[in-house]
This record gives sequence, C-alpha cells and structure tokens, in this order.
Amino acid sequence: MEKKEDPNCISAEVDNNNTPKDEIHELLQTLEQQTNWDGRPLVKYDGFWLTVLSFRSILSTQKYFKAKDSDVILASFPKSGTTWLKALTFSIVNRNVYTIDQNPLLTCNPHTLVPSLEHHLYSLQENPNLQHIPSPRIFSTHMPLSILHDSIRDSECKIIYICRSPLDVFISSRHFWLENKIGKDAVPLELDEAFDRFCQGIHSSGPFWDHMLGYSNAHLKNPEKVLFLKYEDLKQDITFYIKKIAEFMGYPFTEEEEKQGLIDEIAKLCSFENLKNLEVNKNGDIRGVLKNSSYFRKGKVGDWTNYLTPDMAERIKKIMESKFGGCGLIFKI
Repeated sequence: MEKKEDPNCISAEVDNNNTPKDEIHELLQTLEQQTNWDGRPLVKYDGFWLTVLSFRSILSTQKYFKAKDSDVILASFPKSGTTWLKALTFSIVNRNVYTIDQNPLLTCNPHTLVPSLEHHLYSLQENPNLQHIPSPRIFSTHMPLSILHDSIRDSECKIIYICRSPLDVFISSRHFWLENKIGKDAVPLELDEAFDRFCQGIHSSGPFWDHMLGYSNAHLKNPEKVLFLKYEDLKQDITFYIKKIAEFMGYPFTEEEEKQGLIDEIAKLCSFENLKNLEVNKNGDIRGVLKNSSYFRKGKVGDWTNYLTPDMAERIKKIMESKFGGCGLIFKI
C-alpha cells in the first residue's frame, strides 16, 4: 500500500543538488574521529563530536540555511525533551488555526510537524527550498550554538533551548539507540564502557557540558533572544512554562483564553501520557529508520537510578561542578 503523507507534515521542495562527496571525504580525513558507544562513527568538528552520518547535512545547514526574523529554532541536547517541546510550541503557535480536537498532533508525530534542520530537511537535499513554509517557521536542531548558521544568531529569530539531567539523558539515549540500531553489525559497548565515553564527552553532540554551556551563556547574555529551559522544571510546573514559552515566542495567551482553560487543554494534549497512547505514536516510523514509539519510553525524572550506581552519579556530579561552576546551571542528583 502506498504511504500517504499527512498534509500537515512539513517537507521541503525538492531539488537534486548533492554536496560533493569528495569534498566531504577530504575534510573528514583532516578531522579526529572516534566511535560512539553504539557503533556510529563520530567526527570532531569545531570542538564537538558529530555523527559522520549527519556531518554532510550539518555542513549544508551551516552553508545554506537563512533564518527569518519570525523563525523559532528549538535547540536541544539529544534526548532532553525535544519531542515534548515540539508538541508544545506547535500547539501554542497554531491554537487559532486548529481546535484541540483538530490538532495535527492527533495524527502526526511531533517530529514530522516540526522538522529537524540537519536530520530531516538538509539530509534530504543539500539546499532545500524552505520559502514555502508559512511563518512562523519552527525548526529543531541538536547542533551546538557555535555551529549554527550565522543568520540564526544575527537575526531576530528566537531560540528555545531545552536540556535535562545528564544522567537521565545518558539512559534515555542508550535505550533509544538500542531500539533504533543504525549500525546493524555494530556491537554496542556495555553500560560501564558507554558511561565512561559519556563522561569523557565522546558521544553524539558532545561534550554535553559544552553544548549546554553554549546556550546557557547565550541566554544570560541575551534572554530575549534565547530561552533556556530544563526538562525537570517543565515537569514540575507545565502551566507556568507554557505561558512563558508563548510569551517568549510572541504569542501570549489572552485572559479569555486562560479562563477558557486553553492552557490546560494544550498541556493535556501534549502530555507524555497522551502522546504516547496516540495510535500514530504507537506504530510507524520516521523515514523508515526511527520508530515513533521509541520517542515515548518513560519520560520520567530520575529514571537513571534504576540503571546507574551511586559512584556513577557522583562522577557526573563532579563533572558538572567542574564545568558548570559559577553559571548557575544545576541539576539535582
């Protein structure tokens, strides 16, 4: 049966350009390389470990993407609440377009409604035409701040960054990539070895501390440009943060909307439990690779305690104290 594309899912108009493979190959030969715990090859670029699989599309994004002042960029360290943030921002911005009962989230995975720059749009083609996407365009990225296209930093577009306790990130990422095994013949490292790599900063988008610090410092420097969120805070008071996100994007809720309970409706629609139980997120996949269901494992704070030892937690705590020391970035352990 032919698979039909949901009209609400964002795609790019196709051109057939491709980044010259020889050029990428030559660049790769000059860069330090490692292997991620799950077998995916990594390359060190601008101080960060990136997957070789996404390297070409990251370079294309760097080269061609042009931000508009009305754009919203959802940045995150992988497995930090990206899916939830996509659902929330999409629903906030489009609340006057769709009623709750008509929201495309009911039939579309959040990652198809809010596409990733490097893992979707620029992986399909070198220089996609994104001009047809209506404003405000919402895109996501796992790229560190320093690697983003200059237009994102220099324009009036907004950046919303979400991060999460590194311990929960490590466990969530491990489950995700064990379920969505990219290297079919690769043998994943055991938990202890994988954790050691994580603590060394040798992992996709790592080191995690530099990734978080880049956006944290940008927020402190210009809080009107960058909104810095923690997954744990949203779990504790989602109503407050839905209002905060809406105001930051320039779509504040009216008193009437609040009285009507619209914020609570959006919170319920975008809740982990609701999204997890939708048929679209129980089945299917994204581009034939990543299972929709794998984005909805537990969504709990502190799940790491079921897998990691107190000594492991203490090691991460010391890393955070050393790296985050005076910036106010704190995660409870």
